[in-house]
Amino acid sequence: MKVGIVGANGYSGVELIRLLQQHPYVTIEKIVSHSTHGKNILELYPHLYGVNEMILEKWNLDELSNLDFVFFATPSGVSKDIIPPLLDKGVTCIDLSGDFRLKNAGDYETWYKKTSAPTAYLQKATYGLSEVYRDKIKQAKLVANPGCFPTATLLGLFPALKKQIIHANTIHVDAKTGVSGAGRNANLTNLFTEINENIRAYKVGEHQHIPEIEQVISDISGEQVPITFITHLIPINRGIMCTMYADLVEQVTTEEVHQIYKDMYKDEMFIRIRPIGEWPTTKEVIGSNFCDIGVMVNRRTNKLIIISVIDNLVKGAAGQAMQNMNIINGWEEHIGLNNSPLYP
Repeated sequence: MKVGIVGANGYSGVELIRLLQQHPYVTIEKIVSHSTHGKNILELYPHLYGVNEMILEKWNLDELSNLDFVFFATPSGVSKDIIPPLLDKGVTCIDLSGDFRLKNAGDYETWYKKTSAPTAYLQKATYGLSEVYRDKIKQAKLVANPGCFPTATLLGLFPALKKQIIHANTIHVDAKTGVSGAGRNANLTNLFTEINENIRAYKVGEHQHIPEIEQVISDISGEQVPITFITHLIPINRGIMCTMYADLVEQVTTEEVHQIYKDMYKDEMFIRIRPIGEWPTTKEVIGSNFCDIGVMVNRRTNKLIIISVIDNLVKGAAGQAMQNMNIINGWEEHIGLNNSPLYP
């Protein structure tokens, strides 16, 4: 199959190149960039010598219409304008930005401070949380790939919400991300001297992933509930850790909850439930499409504690996008993603 990448000059875009290059059923035909078109990708990423030496091109609807799949690794506010005409020409699109994740146009405009995509296209989009919405993704022509924080958070919460063992309105999320989550643009906050030996809380109570997480929690639990969600920037390149707390509906043991999680994810190759008493770390998933999860019941407070880790550029972006492409095509989900994490 012929695929293209729009926004190939960013971190998620170049991660798509890395992963798609090792996929046996696809060929990268076009890489597109608005700001760096005309340059060889090697000028931006010299590590691609001998791997991919393509020229970044301008957006061209007619040329991209000849492709089977197009991935959009663009900043929010871009894909909402250029996906609809491509979708109308029958090309399957997977959007890694937030432009099609929220079903309510007003929510997008409130949280993203931008004009929303047309409502008709918002309703066409399928939310691409692979392990939760697989059956819907199989039929999708437009996939709204989840954000990195929502992926880690929702995969961690899903079994507890599905089995109704926690009160959904008591969820608190302490989320931490590496610097690559902010993208490659120059920013004072992301300078080495600003982030090194430092931890910074940001967008407190205002993060654009909040309504996305709440939308899915409401879908799973049947309740419209707000959550407390606080994000922190930490001095690592890649990785997300979400520590979640919620009140239990009734008294259960760690062993019982652990079994619920193991049973729920027993057939999921990319979800690894850690043994009781063992907590996942970001380094143990870097470079991979894995999501590692640990759980514990705090008997003293009757709260469930969940810790979930992913690589924000793989399971939180490019890897899940490719997993969704595999689902749509009826391929084994691990194809092109069957690599172990990088360590150390």
